[in-house]
Amino acid sequence: MDTSSLDVRFYPIETNKRAKGKSYTVRWKVAHKKHSKTYRKSAVADDERSKLMAAHRQRDPFDIELGLPVSWSSKADEVNWFQFAVKYVDWKWPRASGNTRKNMAKALTSATIALLRTPPPAHFEPVMVRRALREYAFNVNRRSDPDKPAPDEVQTILDWVKRNSPPMRAWEKTENVDKVVTALGTLLDGSAAAASSVIRNDRIMNLVMGYAIRHNYLKANPLSKDKGERTAPKVAQAIDKRCLLNRDLVAKMLDWIGERPRRGRLYRAFFATLYYAGLRPEEAVALRVGDAALPESGWGEFLIHEAQPEVGSQWTDTGEVHEERDLKGRGEGDTRTVPIHPSLVAILRETIKEYDLRPEGLLFPGEKGDMLAGSVFRRVWAKARKEVLSEHECRTPTGKRVYDLRHTCLTTWLNSGIPPAQVAEWAGNSVPVLLAIYARCIIGQLADYLKRVEGVQDLPKVAE
Repeated sequence: MDTSSLDVRFYPIETNKRAKGKSYTVRWKVAHKKHSKTYRKSAVADDERSKLMAAHRQRDPFDIELGLPVSWSSKADEVNWFQFAVKYVDWKWPRASGNTRKNMAKALTSATIALLRTPPPAHFEPVMVRRALREYAFNVNRRSDPDKPAPDEVQTILDWVKRNSPPMRAWEKTENVDKVVTALGTLLDGSAAAASSVIRNDRIMNLVMGYAIRHNYLKANPLSKDKGERTAPKVAQAIDKRCLLNRDLVAKMLDWIGERPRRGRLYRAFFATLYYAGLRPEEAVALRVGDAALPESGWGEFLIHEAQPEVGSQWTDTGEVHEERDLKGRGEGDTRTVPIHPSLVAILRETIKEYDLRPEGLLFPGEKGDMLAGSVFRRVWAKARKEVLSEHECRTPTGKRVYDLRHTCLTTWLNSGIPPAQVAEWAGNSVPVLLAIYARCIIGQLADYLKRVEGVQDLPKVAE
């Protein structure tokens, strides 16, 4: 299909009167497609119109989609968006974590679909289009695996996307940028995405734009905050106090879990570790028996040195569901120690003995001795919550996520008067982040604070 034409028509410059002053719009049409560009100064608009007309007089064909002379083509016209996105993924992949790879593929999938010249044909299922892009085009492991080539249906979709993806110059059009921004902030059902997802997608796409600028595919970042009227959504850093659990509820839920047949006591020990030691779930599943110092009585100690986040086998280099990572927010090979409450020491000693766990083995192994799967412990927690909490409590955020056990632990430490610097050290956070997240949950010390200032602020009685 020919993408250029000599059929070009120019219109007089339009003057736009606005509160902030006049602006001037150059309008022209290439074949069937209309184009326009607005400038603040009439001289600039007249000059740009003259350049376009001069190119037309020299019989220079115009690109129908972009509306510009073909001779003006730059690197932005040499590659289309889909080809560029694949190139970016290939560059980013070796240095990215599994979660980063997965989130990058999701963002690029939404952007690619939003930028298509025409909507996908009716015989392409929308789910398959997204799957073809996310799990094959933007997944280096699957795309480059010679033993498992993409299914014919997937390859057909990707070939069509490649043909119908616009050149990189399409990012210069405001309407295309608006389409992408809308797609990145919208769920498949048309509802608004969570603010955290929008911010993450925005961060990913700005990195993509930065790569495009460095390699001369774009001159400026079209997603820059100062363009248009886009404002970043607000994300509440502080946790919702309603998600915290009280001691009675935790005790009831751990008892219910511990009574489950076969592996109930092991799951109970896992959740108790989050409640007593404030570990992240990905840190707890990575614990080895030898990482815990468990005396016969008194306090013990964990040596935390790795995390195993669950990202999916298609996103890791090893093909495993979990990815071995260093501790969050710490340098390579760094460690931290966390005290083990005497009650947790007893639970862990009992669990190690009951399941005959070895020092080099996992402290909380899965069914087959491998890493405990997130889908498993989340399902166990959800069942316990449904059984123990009242119907009203189940509809609230109370303990809705397994991570809420960590929130409860850290809040308890802070409310017990342990200095924030010490809590941050045990939790693996910085002090500013810790206070930003948990400041609203620190209670029980207000009466003491008021008593301290009561006498200091009291004014002396003036003699009559």
